[in-house]
Amino acid sequence: MHIDDMLKQLVAEEGSDLHLKAGEPPVFRIHGKLKRTKMPVVGSVEDLIFPILNEERRKRLREFMELDLSYEIEGVSRFRVNCFRQRGHVGAVLRAIPVKIKTIDDLMLPAITKDICLRPRGLVLVTGPTGSGKSTSLAAMIDHINRNRQCHVMTIEDPIEFVHEDRLSEINQRELEIDTHSFAAALKHVMRQNPDVILVGEMRDLETISLAITAAETGHLVFATLHTTDAPQTIDRAVDVFPPEQQNQIRMQLAVTIQAIISQTLLPRQDTQGRIAAFEVIVATSAIRSLVREGKTHQIYTDIQSGGEHGMITLDQYLIGLLKKRYISFEDAVGKSSNPRDFEQLAARMVHGGAK
Repeated sequence: MHIDDMLKQLVAEEGSDLHLKAGEPPVFRIHGKLKRTKMPVVGSVEDLIFPILNEERRKRLREFMELDLSYEIEGVSRFRVNCFRQRGHVGAVLRAIPVKIKTIDDLMLPAITKDICLRPRGLVLVTGPTGSGKSTSLAAMIDHINRNRQCHVMTIEDPIEFVHEDRLSEINQRELEIDTHSFAAALKHVMRQNPDVILVGEMRDLETISLAITAAETGHLVFATLHTTDAPQTIDRAVDVFPPEQQNQIRMQLAVTIQAIISQTLLPRQDTQGRIAAFEVIVATSAIRSLVREGKTHQIYTDIQSGGEHGMITLDQYLIGLLKKRYISFEDAVGKSSNPRDFEQLAARMVHGGAK
């Protein structure tokens, strides 16, 4: 089979990922669960993948044994492709990226997200484990800006996933290895490109984090992602990347620049097919900024729990809301909660009327 035939079947079955491994049939991930297809066993992944690679990318895969790129089948979908080597053979995972960008309302992101998108400056971090929908949420936020603000948006992505068409905004999208050598290299020059909004696909290292914070300090609205599981942990991760003698300075800069941290995770829906996101939101009030500055991130949860009027919500509070609407099961909610023991008691009181 041609790789396009497999990908068309993946999209037809509402799958998110295609896994290719030599000696095994293709595997789909559908609504979060792996499904072994009845397609023929793959003899060589290299034979399937190489036709969609140019010579430079084939050389890169041979040399570095890893490769990220995007691929599009006109009228079907875009795909994020990762190639790698395992046990001496090429393997690959291809993720479907919808052509149509979902809105903030479509994704049921917290209402405060719209307000955050319209802020003139600062740092907005979207966090969560791999595959939790961060790219989808960020695309919705950039789309909201595109429809509501006249500004210049520069994105730095690895690879480009969602393609934006200019509406009120002008959007330039740069892809690693094609348009720039690295996130840090792109950020060093971005100030000369007259941006209002900057999207950094991932803050991977000290230099990228430092440059993103500096961009936010100098009057830009900066969106970036981190692979952290909750909002307070995100602050610690960003600070801990730096050597001890720089950490106080970074805390000061974060306290000034941070606008919001949105953490997310995906759960299977029980009311219909598919998955739904649960969120935790920190909005940078003066109290939150003080805790960041003083390194007291362990106290942030108390402020999130009582910060509903500012748009803040803990993950457990959000899960309770999804439970009340019967979107998710009690078991799945407990599995994703920050503190399962406390969550069970809270859920019993608020959802089950005192009975677990």
